[in-house]
Amino acid sequence: MIDTIVKNGVAAQIRDQQGPARYLISAENISLAFKTKQGLHPVLNDVTLRIKKGEFVSIIGHSGCGKSTLLNIFAGLLKPTVGGVILEDKEVDSPGPERAVVFQNHSLLPWLTVYENVRLAVDKVFGRKKSKAERDDWTRYNLKRVHMDQALGKYPMELSGGMKQRVGIARALAMEPKALLMDEPFGALDALTRAQLQDVLLEIHAALGNTVIMITHDVDEAVLLSDRIMMMTHGPGATIGEALAIDLPRPRNRIDLLDDPAYQHYRSKGLRFLHQLQRRNGPE
Repeated sequence: MIDTIVKNGVAAQIRDQQGPARYLISAENISLAFKTKQGLHPVLNDVTLRIKKGEFVSIIGHSGCGKSTLLNIFAGLLKPTVGGVILEDKEVDSPGPERAVVFQNHSLLPWLTVYENVRLAVDKVFGRKKSKAERDDWTRYNLKRVHMDQALGKYPMELSGGMKQRVGIARALAMEPKALLMDEPFGALDALTRAQLQDVLLEIHAALGNTVIMITHDVDEAVLLSDRIMMMTHGPGATIGEALAIDLPRPRNRIDLLDDPAYQHYRSKGLRFLHQLQRRNGPE
């Protein structure tokens, strides 16, 4: 098998010296600069992030450091200046259903019901692959996964913020993505609702073993959910400053982890990293 490295959008394949390819999706040597009136403004600088199938990886860092920009590159919504994204040995050059995105804003269509919002995505991805009955069952099943199967006929305006995000997650899962990309999905929610949605995400990951890349500002959230935490430096030209492997057994329960010394150790390392960045660079 081979690893694929992308430079300037051109895929160059090199043999992996460690055996078969081990990564589902990877960002290889990503750099990105935006054109401004003052010239090129570097946002990301030589970021490489390789993610195995079934891994839950969180990316943390201060506001404006380029976390969401990196996720948009994974999603195919932005093209890097240098480098590229590889999904199963193929270069990513556009958005696709194999990389479903859950944004902080739920992005539900207000004129459609809960059921219809999810069914629209199911029809788009599986229209010719599943019968109408199968698509109906699949839509309902994914809403049940996020405990929204009792609200199929409600419209977004009738839902709380947490309920809207549940529907957004159901819609993403219903596409059967190879990688689930989440951009601060719980950032606008109150603490209790956020905790409930984190627990739903733990349930889903335990059941599916799916691959997740999540952007978050919340160190506690990252430690609770992740297998690895990637901590980004400040921009301009941000990169991965440190990587933190979270060696906590699954399934995880937030109450059991409160007094766990390992949990507190990982939490402390994440907070210390962010605090040191702020001291060096000043307030955001």
